[in-house]
Amino acid sequence: MNQTHVSRNAVQFCEGLAQKVFAIVLIAIISSIALAQTPAPLPSVVDPDLVVRTVATGLIQPTTMAFIGNNDLLVLEKASGKVQRVTNGAIAGTVLDLHVNSASERGLLGIALHPKFPQTPYVYLYWTESTTGADSTDLGAVGLLGNRVDRFIWNGTSLLQERNIIRLRAYQADFGQPLRGNHNGGVLAFEDNARRNGNEPEKLYIFIGDNGRRGWLQNILTILPVPNDQFGGPEPDDTHLTGVVIRLNDDGTTPKDNPFYEYGAQVGGIVGANLQKIFSFGRRNSFGMAVDPYSGNLWLQENSDDAFDELGLVSSGSNGGWTQIMGPVSRIDQFKAIEVRRAGGLQQIRWPPDLIANTPREALQRLFTMPESRYRDPEFSWKFAVAPAGIGFMKGSGLGSKYDGDLFLGAARLNLANGYLFRMKLNESRRDLVHTDSRLADRVADNLDKFEITESESILFGRDFGVGTDIKTGPNGNLYVVSLSNGVIYEIARRR
Repeated sequence: MNQTHVSRNAVQFCEGLAQKVFAIVLIAIISSIALAQTPAPLPSVVDPDLVVRTVATGLIQPTTMAFIGNNDLLVLEKASGKVQRVTNGAIAGTVLDLHVNSASERGLLGIALHPKFPQTPYVYLYWTESTTGADSTDLGAVGLLGNRVDRFIWNGTSLLQERNIIRLRAYQADFGQPLRGNHNGGVLAFEDNARRNGNEPEKLYIFIGDNGRRGWLQNILTILPVPNDQFGGPEPDDTHLTGVVIRLNDDGTTPKDNPFYEYGAQVGGIVGANLQKIFSFGRRNSFGMAVDPYSGNLWLQENSDDAFDELGLVSSGSNGGWTQIMGPVSRIDQFKAIEVRRAGGLQQIRWPPDLIANTPREALQRLFTMPESRYRDPEFSWKFAVAPAGIGFMKGSGLGSKYDGDLFLGAARLNLANGYLFRMKLNESRRDLVHTDSRLADRVADNLDKFEITESESILFGRDFGVGTDIKTGPNGNLYVVSLSNGVIYEIARRR
């Protein structure tokens, strides 16, 4: 690729970026005016035997939640950095206030309770630290490793910081890329206890997005026309641990049964130590990760740019394919065509979409491989992006036996049904999805354009949930949904 080609792509990228930024700002202004004038509509679900209730209001950009008792929750607020305690539907007080950088997709993002909570009173938080000493929305006001996971102790009234688990990449503006704050991921989940052996420590999954990086962990192996981010350089090496699912012991040490533990030991140094932490790589970004309560399998939704949002299993050592592949590898021609024709495709100057492979074979040959690594297609995807967000499983028959074990998925934008809620049924093996619509037999919803849901009609479960960033089964057996945009927690229950 010559310099003229790079410059042309840079211009196209910047023009596309400017259009997207303007649209985002305009939407934000319109939304703030609308919210000031009228309350958000109460969500609804398609099942007439179920009802949606508002159980907590007055929250400011809530992201995730954790039940510490019946009608007792800890709720994270993205931009304020506050962990709010919500008891019997009311905000009982702030139990922790962190100085966060909430620019773009940063902020106070993820929470997980230790599996033996409250006997082991540990609470884990994923957050982006501000370098200003106060909450900030300045894109540049983060350290290089500004994303962090910390372990706190719950003493019954507040959270006390006990130790740092890991620090991860936050700052992104390398090699001429525009300053950004997206693709931080931030979701946390603990491995199912049944999978543990003996007295081994509990295992924590951490998801971080690609942070705009382009290197081996994003399946870029060749030298690019402009500098890229090969894993192992430029220094410091620990800033390249991006676009991955990390698996750690509950104290932050690295489990010896991780897929690349032995290979990392052979590589040595910081690079090898980081490889040992990885459970899965080749991931773009996600707002939803959950462990199936009946199989212990890890599920992840993954956000594309314009083509092929994904939902699927994450197995040990799996390579998700990004940036070479999104959606089924057999659809590589559609992935490339959609990304090439839309302004700002792939959000990159260094790796524009016209570099996407032309055939499935070529795409697979380009993937970065390590011993024990393997590529697998997602269990489900949408041809055009529908912007999924939080995911969660229904455990038990609180909504009726027909919902037991189902996976629910929320929206990251308001374009579709003002914040959809999708419902997916799993097969008996708990490794694939079952659909009533024959059009989905190929595991792809062939929608007609971005933020359009043709072929998803059969999985549409609810509307008007806003931006749904977390979904969990509560202690009472009902399903709870966090709405970041509405500042509300909703409860789905049987109609009495």
